Amino acid sequence: MARTLLVGCGRLGGAILAGWRMTHAVSMSELAILTPSRKPSAAAAEAEGALINPDDLSGVERTVLAVKPGKWREVASGLRARLPGQGAVVSVMAGVKAGAISEALGLPVARVMPTTAVAIGQGAAAVWSQQGAAASAVRDLFAPIARLVEVGDERLIDVATAVSGSGAAYVYAFVSAMAEAGRRHGLTDQAALTLAESTARGALAMMAAGGRSPDELIAEVASPGGTTQAALRVLERPGGLSDLMAEAVQAALDRARELGG
Repeated sequence: MARTLLVGCGRLGGAILAGWRMTHAVSMSELAILTPSRKPSAAAAEAEGALINPDDLSGVERTVLAVKPGKWREVASGLRARLPGQGAVVSVMAGVKAGAISEALGLPVARVMPTTAVAIGQGAAAVWSQQGAAASAVRDLFAPIARLVEVGDERLIDVATAVSGSGAAYVYAFVSAMAEAGRRHGLTDQAALTLAESTARGALAMMAAGGRSPDELIAEVASPGGTTQAALRVLERPGGLSDLMAEAVQAALDRARELGG
């Protein structure tokens, strides 16, 4: 009988599922998945013992809601009667308030905004929890696949969504832009992309090693009067990288609030 329920197996739900399978944070023999279509990730989990769209959810102790925000009420309306009256819900939906989910399902709720790198056990996840049972569910389900950062106010989950939940795409876009700049100046497509990707990977690994702030790492690369300093002057001028990133985060934050009504 399933103890953990994953509702939705799209991009983020599938990434969470992949992380659970890789780290064994959730036993597939104790997992149920509700999904309207047969995704490859769900099929792989089923081969390892997970139940797909089972009728009996009476043993579920923790439910992860990973459906599209616009669909959650429709899903919740058919779910409440099927879940036992105890346990907890963890929502990874952008913008949807915990109170609304708790009212719809009658259970304590935690909100988590993970990055898709949870698929390889290298995610980051902002966390806000309503009650003890929900907080415990978050630790069990997400600590093995992500670095958890707790926020003290639920409103900050939307900020975390804009900065981190969406942030991997900003990094990918920056790498793509670096590669495009190289191509414009004569590098082949493959050479430009390989150099941009490898540079980003190495830079992030240096940050992950710890001990030095981003500003300190920048200073190590940017010699006074050198090429890097000349480039940084362009990125730092008004309308440059800092202003563009602030505008991008604000746009994502506005959209998260729209999704939450």
